[in-house]
Amino acid sequence: MLLALAVYPVARAAEHVTLKNGFEQDCVRHEVVGDKIRLYFVGKNPDANYMDVAGDAVVRVETIPDLPVVADDAPIAAKAVPASAPVPALTKAEMEEMLAHAGGEHNIDADLLASVVRAESGGQVRAVSRTGAKGLMQLMPGTAGELGVQDAFRPDENIAGGTAYLDSLLTRYHDNLALALAAYNAGPGAVDKYHGVPPYRETRAYVARVIREFNRRKQMAQVERPSKG
Repeated sequence: MLLALAVYPVARAAEHVTLKNGFEQDCVRHEVVGDKIRLYFVGKNPDANYMDVAGDAVVRVETIPDLPVVADDAPIAAKAVPASAPVPALTKAEMEEMLAHAGGEHNIDADLLASVVRAESGGQVRAVSRTGAKGLMQLMPGTAGELGVQDAFRPDENIAGGTAYLDSLLTRYHDNLALALAAYNAGPGAVDKYHGVPPYRETRAYVARVIREFNRRKQMAQVERPSKG
């Protein structure tokens, strides 16, 4: 569901929305669309960045201080790519094949995995976070070791490990995607402590961004499908 990233201090009316499943999110505004409630998020184009939830899913909407505008393509956290041992960038086809394989192994939508990769590393194979998380899905050394990942900079190992970890979190939180993503970002301990998405701005923005990207990919697939007939 998120922000040590490129932030631009532009005033925006803002709301804090609480959902029945424990997910809490800061958004620009909300509106009723049929039997759904549409939550609009910060970004260069808020009208294109939104998530639809069931009409009865919203428990509370509160007005909060103005939100900054965040670049839609900004990384979630500052990443450093080591200059040594350059690794060729994966082609789109190679990435899709790895994500599809890992998703098939764990019954997780490949578009969801692609959305996590984009949020975590921007597709940079040798991305390293300030805290030492490595690779496409930003695995911490300890987590990578527990998952049997010997080289977190190997795309196939990193994706396999990150997918297995996300799968374990989805199982732990009974397929509650918001909680699983929050745990992926902040750790299960933080989610359990707060009995929901932790009140960390970075984590909330992360969850929202991954879900927004996932929705975008699905919407694009629906638009492109008729043309393939």
